[in-house]
Amino acid sequence: MLILLVVAVFGVLIVLDRLSYQVGVPIPQPVPYSHQLHVQGLQIQCQYCHSYVEQAASASIPPTETCMSCHSQVAHDRPSLQPIRDSYANNTPVQWNKVYYLPGFVYFNHSIHVAKGVGCSSCHGNVAGQAVVYKEQAMYMSWCLDCHRAPEKYVRPQSEIYNTTWTPPANQLEIGAQLVQEYNIQKQQLTNCGVCHR
Repeated sequence: MLILLVVAVFGVLIVLDRLSYQVGVPIPQPVPYSHQLHVQGLQIQCQYCHSYVEQAASASIPPTETCMSCHSQVAHDRPSLQPIRDSYANNTPVQWNKVYYLPGFVYFNHSIHVAKGVGCSSCHGNVAGQAVVYKEQAMYMSWCLDCHRAPEKYVRPQSEIYNTTWTPPANQLEIGAQLVQEYNIQKQQLTNCGVCHR
């Protein structure tokens, strides 16, 4: 029995460590992609690269063709973009380094969160201001439950979903309560274990 307890505690510690690993630490990538340049500077919309965020569970990593839609003309001979050119020429995906990890027993769907008024920056922070992407939140269950228990504190109008500098207004609770009704958010179901654990 003691051995099982030790193994269980060790397993929990590994999961917690993995979830909080590298919070605030820039994750190097095979190509130095800057959201700060592309989103903040060039005003490229999130959905241009993360094209399935409104329809799929995953926000999706853009295929090389998306990069080449610009970089076949712009900075096309920059040495740092050689992995993109090689990927395109060989029809093999770039092996980007994952920033966010969730355990296999957690189900998360980007599209439902976007549809229900949860903005990108609620979880990812001001990505538009990041020259190199880093994990903004550790994604602990208690952090997720805070929003699931009181979504009115976090939901925003659809026009602000992709605004990474959005901050809640002074009357957020009032507006949020209206948006919870407008988005038909069923608060009583959000803390059901089966919503996130399937």
